[in-house]
Amino acid sequence: MASLGGVTGPSIEGRPRAEAGSEVAISARGITKSFGEVHALSGVDIDVTRGTVLGLLGPNGAGKTTFVRVLTTLLKPDGGSARVAGLDVVADAAALRASIGLAGQYAAVDENLTGLENLTMVGRLYGRPRAAAKARGRELLERFDLLEAANRPVKTYSGGMRRRLDLAAALVVSPPVLFLDEPTTGLDPRSRLGLWEVIEGLVAEGTTLLLTTQYLEEADRLADRIAVIDHGRVIAEGTATELKARVGGLRLEVTLEAGADRPAALAALAGVGSDEPVLEDGLLKVSVAERAGTIVAAVTSLSAAGVGVDDIILRSPTLDDVFLSLTGHGAEDGTDPESRP
Repeated sequence: MASLGGVTGPSIEGRPRAEAGSEVAISARGITKSFGEVHALSGVDIDVTRGTVLGLLGPNGAGKTTFVRVLTTLLKPDGGSARVAGLDVVADAAALRASIGLAGQYAAVDENLTGLENLTMVGRLYGRPRAAAKARGRELLERFDLLEAANRPVKTYSGGMRRRLDLAAALVVSPPVLFLDEPTTGLDPRSRLGLWEVIEGLVAEGTTLLLTTQYLEEADRLADRIAVIDHGRVIAEGTATELKARVGGLRLEVTLEAGADRPAALAALAGVGSDEPVLEDGLLKVSVAERAGTIVAAVTSLSAAGVGVDDIILRSPTLDDVFLSLTGHGAEDGTDPESRP
């Protein structure tokens, strides 16, 4: 059983678990879901403590979207159980829908309506009087820097504006728990940064957030804890720092000059790092224990061996390294069984 996003107690098989008395906003046990012969979820256990952010990281087809759909009552699990905001996702589905917010991978807004009309419609669907729904819509448009475009049809909005409007729609009822399924997919860097700032503001106000993403830097920045999911299972979890520590410490990366003697380079760096150097696609990599003097020592050894260097860098592990180490492929690889009916 995993405890994500808060203080943790002793672990089971290396996985942290929630302390007694902690306020868990999202809890899932043994969730399974299949589409024909495709097992999208194969027994997912997750806890998210109230007021924190869980980043669910995985490639296409890993099961992220299916899991979100189960937690938000859009899909019934084949097995297992889950509770969100204290409500069972199957038995209390109707009540739960009124207590959560969801923004999917693509903006779910009506392009022919204006921004204000979209938000007013969502408020009305939640049973709010028209005047109250419209007032809430204006409030959210101002918060998301969309007030000037309030009376424009959404089809005239940019991609970033549509994503902000979609997130605003998910907040019409001020939900205590918010699900964002790859909210910045397709956005340019500036729009993505702006949306990150909005999300950080929501979390600062106490919103519990489950965020799925393929952008490793997004999880690194926004998530209190991260769960890596692949082939329908959680294969690792912890803080970004804890996950990076699994890969190792500092790493020296050397780009050799064209035609350089690679065996000589490997031999020259053998005494520099804490492990044996490896050569991957023309890039020499070696783990090192100390930062001070490492680059100088490496350049000196390579120079003495007559090996030319085009570039050399010493860097800390990233979530990219974690992902490659855990799954053997990049975060955007894979097919997507979640799109099956």
